Amino acid sequence: METKETVTETNNENKAVSNFIRFIIDRDLESGKHTGVVTRFPPEPNGYLHIGHAKSICLNFGLARDYKGRCHLRFDDTNPVKEDVEYVDSIMDDVRWLGFDWQDHLYYASDYFEKLYGFAEYLIEQGKAFVCDLSFDELRAYRGTLTVPGKNSPYRDRSIEENLRLFRAMRDGEYPDGSHSLRAKIDMNSPNLNMRDPVIYRIKKTQHHRTGSIWQIYPMYDYTHCISDALEGITHSICTLEFEDHRPLYDWFLDQLPIPCHPQQIEFARLNLSYTVMSKRLLLELVTTGLVKGWDDPRMPTIAGMRRRGFTASAIREFADRIGVAKASSMVDDELLMFCVREDLNKSALRTMVVMNPIKLTITNYAEDKTEELEADNNPEDESAGKRMVKFSRNLLIEREDFSENPPKGWFRLGLNNEVRLKHAYYIKCYEAVKDEQGEIIELLCTYDPESRGGGTEDGRKVKGTLHWVSAPHAVPVELRLYDRLFTMLDMSAIEEGKSYKDYLNPDSLIINKHAMAEATLRDVKVGERFQFLRQGYFSVDADSEAGKPVFNRIITLKDRWLAKAGKQ
Repeated sequence: METKETVTETNNENKAVSNFIRFIIDRDLESGKHTGVVTRFPPEPNGYLHIGHAKSICLNFGLARDYKGRCHLRFDDTNPVKEDVEYVDSIMDDVRWLGFDWQDHLYYASDYFEKLYGFAEYLIEQGKAFVCDLSFDELRAYRGTLTVPGKNSPYRDRSIEENLRLFRAMRDGEYPDGSHSLRAKIDMNSPNLNMRDPVIYRIKKTQHHRTGSIWQIYPMYDYTHCISDALEGITHSICTLEFEDHRPLYDWFLDQLPIPCHPQQIEFARLNLSYTVMSKRLLLELVTTGLVKGWDDPRMPTIAGMRRRGFTASAIREFADRIGVAKASSMVDDELLMFCVREDLNKSALRTMVVMNPIKLTITNYAEDKTEELEADNNPEDESAGKRMVKFSRNLLIEREDFSENPPKGWFRLGLNNEVRLKHAYYIKCYEAVKDEQGEIIELLCTYDPESRGGGTEDGRKVKGTLHWVSAPHAVPVELRLYDRLFTMLDMSAIEEGKSYKDYLNPDSLIINKHAMAEATLRDVKVGERFQFLRQGYFSVDADSEAGKPVFNRIITLKDRWLAKAGKQ
């Protein structure tokens, strides 16, 4: 049994880190087995891609890039009951957004339906396949278990002629769904359940999004996948670890058929991310039951959700490189993903000031009719980002939490008679906290030092506290959507007996703040733009924004929990 452990340490070397897959490819190229590398990413169009798929995308397209080969995008559209054009479009958008291009190598399993059918008849003619009349429940009963061998179907010894007649009748739609199937004739005593006469074709009288109603029967994944690989000249067919037991079947089909090449299937451990579910079934259920607001809900582990939240493609690629490729299953700390996002945004996100919980601050010795424009850095990590001008006036807003009447020891923010610096502006000192009838502070009265603009004074005094602020007359009201983990349990594959994943939903995964105020420069932002709100975190402009009414998604906080756990801060 495989064990899981939380991965927090990573290899930080850049790109092309050696792993067992690259070792196999290097060996094949050196031996002359292959003269080039052709990989493929073969998603099923039955849902949106998630971060686990991103790892596979980066691996397959990355190998093709590094070995100057090519990577195909192929849709495994063999189950029309669950497939939709919406999913096809979203998958192509996600792969492009991640920075990869399949060029003119876009394929569909449905491209090969005629050839797949022809190969199925070939197997029948070779005595390697038969039409079976067992129902689904009977098939399962005849299959046996890991400790009990299977039993031959009573229809296993039909003649080649009868099998061909029945299979053609299946294709022509003469039988109802579930009444017949085509099965490979292998070995019902095999210790590998996948080799116990697996189903190759089943009847599904369902409209297909590409082929319409032409087909009444559809091939199974294990049969389709290997043949599609061979027809496309794939050299290395890279799959996740759950397909390891399917590899003998992959090879068996290709050994029986007159195909142009025999690709090698290689398995690697899929991504298990803490506090996350990545089952398509569960993700679909989250969407259809309204527990989230769609596949692109920023709390979802889908690529669409991460993109809407504000994650960058380069951060996800960096994450995929850092976690690497291994055979053993492991649990990756989601804070490592957040670390990669934070590192990337620190370099690219423009700085700005937003007050989330405002309290009025009046500078009583500042002229009432005066307004200044103060220069502020857009990004101290990137000089090319330039400067912006920030409005400053007598009436400001600061964070309510940045003032204390009775400050604790070590308090460096604002209190009565202590001095702090306003970011990009002046030193101020509070001399009175105005309260309402209930005793709640509603306004802070302060004075400022006009000689301290930019953070310096003639007498050389320094202050330890620096606060962000906005000018009240120029402030822009903004809606903030504060996102956190969707689930509260670290390993969502270890749910307690009698409970479901719904019992671990985080009630605070989304908190909406509708009273935040931003500096005037954020009035006309564009969807997708990313900012660092000073002292608050990284935010992106959501698609729900309207002209003059921006909505921001919190991408991530400033605090780096992964570095803290790794002992690096």
